Amino acid sequence: MKDQLTKIAPYNLWDGNLLPTGYSRKEYTTQLESFTGNRLVKILTGQRRAGKSYIMRQLAMRLVETGVDRHNILFINRELSVFNFLQTSGNLDDLIDIFRTEIASEGKIYIFIDEVQDISGWERTINSLSQDYTFDAEIFLSGSNSRLLSGELATLLSGRYISIKVYPFSFVEYKDVRNLEKSRSSFLRYLKDGGLPELINLSDVEVKQRYVEGLRDSIMLKDIVKRYAIKDVALLENLFTYLVNNASNMVSVPGIVKYMKGRGSKASYDTVAAYIEYLQDAFLLHKSTRYNISGKEMLGGNFKIYPNDQAYHNYLFPNAAFGRGYALEGIVYMTLLRKGYDVNTGVLHNGEVDFVATSGGRILYIQVAYSVEDYTTAEREYGAFKSIKGEGEKLLVTMDEDPFPMRDGVRHLSAWELEDLL
Repeated sequence: MKDQLTKIAPYNLWDGNLLPTGYSRKEYTTQLESFTGNRLVKILTGQRRAGKSYIMRQLAMRLVETGVDRHNILFINRELSVFNFLQTSGNLDDLIDIFRTEIASEGKIYIFIDEVQDISGWERTINSLSQDYTFDAEIFLSGSNSRLLSGELATLLSGRYISIKVYPFSFVEYKDVRNLEKSRSSFLRYLKDGGLPELINLSDVEVKQRYVEGLRDSIMLKDIVKRYAIKDVALLENLFTYLVNNASNMVSVPGIVKYMKGRGSKASYDTVAAYIEYLQDAFLLHKSTRYNISGKEMLGGNFKIYPNDQAYHNYLFPNAAFGRGYALEGIVYMTLLRKGYDVNTGVLHNGEVDFVATSGGRILYIQVAYSVEDYTTAEREYGAFKSIKGEGEKLLVTMDEDPFPMRDGVRHLSAWELEDLL
């Protein structure tokens, strides 16, 4: 195991190395830093290549800046081949023991494990470390599956953890990393490019397309096919294609099954429902459930799906018919998730409102349209709010540069101003 320490040294700070940190995602690092100084396990979840590794490195470098001995930080990235020797919890135990003996100085140690789910039995090690009072340790984990905390670890830790979801770049992050002004033209670029961090460094459209294809395939293989022993891979791929191209439309499992069977698939209700759940678990897609605004209850049956990033549609299916308003709706949905809102599709007796978003005691009713400069469109979009009674803010989000004045309690907002309001 001492030989392994030598091999992983370049990926750690012990010899005066600097870890690549990329664009500073302060919204995440500030949250993480506010939770340090205790034995709670800090966990980042989100799709692969959304930036979790960089956020962990940024925090590690920040710890050094604030006086933590760099020899007391162990950084493990299970996606790198140099860490392939970490197959089991026993391997992980051995590495941590030799690190404490050979590298660490006096005082608290900080352990960062990236893509921890790739280590078999990792839950046992993390649970033991979090409760071992014989030495002071703080643990930071990342994983690419939303079920990371739904199994044994959640039971073992019994609330002794903090979980933060990491998403691709928001519009504010996108414009900052590209040095753009907050404007309609900048938001249009974001609407076209999406927020996958590594796309920022690519300029050629074909290269971008190949990157997104590779990312999708990697996520499906590592986080779905292998994890759940998927037998009908073709159905999984066709389902992803169907859902991305029908994002923002109301769909149902029976309707999807009928569509797939019409194209020769042997899809069953249970299989399609399970595969949709797996795509959500891997953070490729998100489901918006219907919510009865008057009855204040969740409704089953139909639902809407939104991709984790607009790049999945723009680069994988560029020739598919897809309205600009649908793309904007997806961006607004993801913006709300990033800001910590619970988001559902609002159902009224005479129609629906795109989103009912709640956070703490705040309630937002949001309608999304590409433009309401046309009189008929404006009447339809404003009309969606008329049946909503009681507390809550009403927002109409569009790409129009000159929002209308407040009307019947509805605030008209340009899309590039939304993050500031949230």
